[in-house]
Amino acid sequence: MKQIPYGRQNITDEDIQSVVKVLKSDLLTQGPKIAEFEKAFTEYIGVKYAVAVSNGTAALHLCALALGVKEGDKVITTPITFSATANCVRYAGGDVVFADIDPNTYLLDINEVEKLLAASPKGTYKGIIPVDFAGRAVDLEAFRKLADKYGCWIIEDTCHAPGGYFTDSKGIKHKCGSGDFAELAIFSFHPVKHIAIGEGGMITTNNEELYHKLRMLRTHGIQQRTELIKNNNSDPWYYELQELGFNYRLTDVLAALGISQLKRAKEGLKRRIEIAEKYNNIFKNKPYIKRHSGIISGHAYHLYVIESEKRKELYEYLRTKNIYAQVHYIPLHLMPYYSQYGWKLGDFPNAENYYKHCLSIPMFPTLTDVQQNYVINTINDFFTV
Repeated sequence: MKQIPYGRQNITDEDIQSVVKVLKSDLLTQGPKIAEFEKAFTEYIGVKYAVAVSNGTAALHLCALALGVKEGDKVITTPITFSATANCVRYAGGDVVFADIDPNTYLLDINEVEKLLAASPKGTYKGIIPVDFAGRAVDLEAFRKLADKYGCWIIEDTCHAPGGYFTDSKGIKHKCGSGDFAELAIFSFHPVKHIAIGEGGMITTNNEELYHKLRMLRTHGIQQRTELIKNNNSDPWYYELQELGFNYRLTDVLAALGISQLKRAKEGLKRRIEIAEKYNNIFKNKPYIKRHSGIISGHAYHLYVIESEKRKELYEYLRTKNIYAQVHYIPLHLMPYYSQYGWKLGDFPNAENYYKHCLSIPMFPTLTDVQQNYVINTINDFFTV
């Protein structure tokens, strides 16, 4: 069997032609494809505004800046996430405060967050960054109530969950990134994500003021919209540097690829759910699988995670069989950069216990039935030998 990674992109002839068309056009960057991609994305997610940027990390950084994170501001997030989720707070000078995960969902535990908020004077914490980890949607209705009570904003890190949703207390479905409860949400278009363009990211919001600020910050802090110019100058070429921004723009080449990929997003999500259902049916009664992702309504299945007491041995065995499973993630509070601030082993037992056992097995839309059966049989063989 050829190598099977835990995730991979699917580039079609249509994708390639969309890129070639832009390469033959007059504009490679800052052209019409950016706005076209943003519009298509707002329609897919069900949100008013979208701002395309160079990658998911840039998206997080701009969100922190747009919400005014500054030196000394405390922001709560999960230790089970990619480092960029927390790093964006540090980029802006703020302080990261971790809270443990719910061991059943792998998501930021709202009860642990509330303990932190309740233990300090109101205003101590400025924001919360929950993560739709592995594709499972956070209950943002509950987080919104908590955030409002303590005066916090919310950035939803939904890199794993485009197309995912949660159902609120009234039975209404809310898509990840829809802006119904969070001020801002971010997406990534890294090759292993649902929409793969190499690098790229998107910020979504229903807040018009934040939308215009984000557009300015992604282009060096330069403002060109006449109605937002501060100096009284109507010259047609005039622009202003209003804030210290960054060059976080996406190119037309990548936006064109994103538009093409987005056309297959629903189809890809459907296939991910099919793969997850098959894994679930096989592993749900296996005593050697401690826990697995299961079938959850609204789950977008960026990852399918299993837990095993023999995680390391299984990981190594799978690699000998050309199956490249992966571990998501090493708890951030144990990384040297964050441990220097006093975080240590034992601070978050649920996150640490999850890390000891977790393994992401192959999950991507082009995974064939033959390949999935091979993965399943290899895992079963490991435990039955």
